[in-house]
Amino acid sequence: MSLHVEIAKKTVEEFVKTGKIPPSPKEIPEIMKKKAGVFVSIKKKGKLRGCIGTFLPATDNIYTEIIRNAIAAATEDPRFPPIQESELTELEFSVDVLSPPEPIKSLDELDPKKYGILVVKGWKKGLLLPDIEGVNSIDEQLKITKLKAGIDPFDADVEIYKFTVERYK
Repeated sequence: MSLHVEIAKKTVEEFVKTGKIPPSPKEIPEIMKKKAGVFVSIKKKGKLRGCIGTFLPATDNIYTEIIRNAIAAATEDPRFPPIQESELTELEFSVDVLSPPEPIKSLDELDPKKYGILVVKGWKKGLLLPDIEGVNSIDEQLKITKLKAGIDPFDADVEIYKFTVERYK
């Protein structure tokens, strides 16, 4: 288990059991010191159970970004009820550390296996991580991401950004 996943798992376990955020170490590991957007995904028996993240950093470093988003994925994902203590042994975690989003000029720049996308129209934003099971084409990726944002899937007048991730399991 990677350090990223270990932090997410321990954070969720502590928070679900006690309602408290585990204390940060005195020295944050070097790999965790930079700023980046982070998504924490939680699955139960192979099915999504929670996923929350930030496409731009909202905290001072990856370590605190993981902690913040792990708690949110476990307790605030509007698609699911909060995780209960009885579920903790059945959960699998993954952590995605995002590169900064880059605007695209052409859909030819996209690849749903390699790049995640962010679509923006006015104040509406939707994001889909790369390499999601069942998402095999750019059209599927765009449609799903627009729907997540509350944008008409046939609306071509949107800003599209791509990003890569370092995925930890």
